[in-house]
Amino acid sequence: MPKTVGVIGGGLMGAGIAQVFVAAGAEVSVVETGDATAARQRVADGLAKAAERGKLADALDAALTRVSVVDDVSALPPAAELVVEAVPEVPALKVDVLTKAEQVIGEHAVLASNTSSLSIAGLGSALRRPDRFLGLHFFNPVPASGLVEIVTAPGTAAGVIEQARGWVRGLDKTDVVVRDSPGFATSRLGVLLGLEAIRMLEEGVADAEAIDTAMELGYRHPMGPLRSTDLVGLDVRLAIAEYLHATLGDRFAPPQLLRDKVADGQLGRKTGQGFHRWA
Repeated sequence: MPKTVGVIGGGLMGAGIAQVFVAAGAEVSVVETGDATAARQRVADGLAKAAERGKLADALDAALTRVSVVDDVSALPPAAELVVEAVPEVPALKVDVLTKAEQVIGEHAVLASNTSSLSIAGLGSALRRPDRFLGLHFFNPVPASGLVEIVTAPGTAAGVIEQARGWVRGLDKTDVVVRDSPGFATSRLGVLLGLEAIRMLEEGVADAEAIDTAMELGYRHPMGPLRSTDLVGLDVRLAIAEYLHATLGDRFAPPQLLRDKVADGQLGRKTGQGFHRWA
């Protein structure tokens, strides 16, 4: 397990990633350029819940001392062994924070992106050490999810891949290693199912509850595709679908209903309304 970790982005995903590394005993610095207090509170609340479940390496008070929130990538600890980028799915933004982080950390540190669909090779092409870069795709909610998708570019060093696999297992999660390809394995399949469920809703085949229940009970999915879309965020799913549509073709074309809901601000659980109500 890395002793010192940086996480760029203090939203739901970034806070969740920070939480699991702190819970495993690491010192974690979270970069949040917006509301630093809210970012720290998200991590603290998650750690409190983990303590209740006996999922911390030590006492809650001790765990909280290992969390710091900074307002700029330049404030990342130079001794960080791993830095995970968890900012929105905007390529230029990701490249910007990754290149800045690379200037701060040591040459033996590992850089990772939590992207759910963007090309790891494409993001890494701007780095001086692309061999030390890979995708670490965590799933929401991070503490409860048992999976991390490790995405490797052609230039990712074999030793870095093995190091990442060890870290994932140290978090008590399961890793799957996939080749860099649009949508990887999980987003490609998950988004396709979600888009078809939205089309079914759009066509009046069934209501959202029925569609989700059919997949949960009929196919033993832990969560139906529309409820899953609400959890991920309709805006996030739309952005991924647009990228996959551009790279893989029309089968990933976003339904108009998805576009309409995003335009109306119905983004899922984070806004209280998506395909389901989250009051």
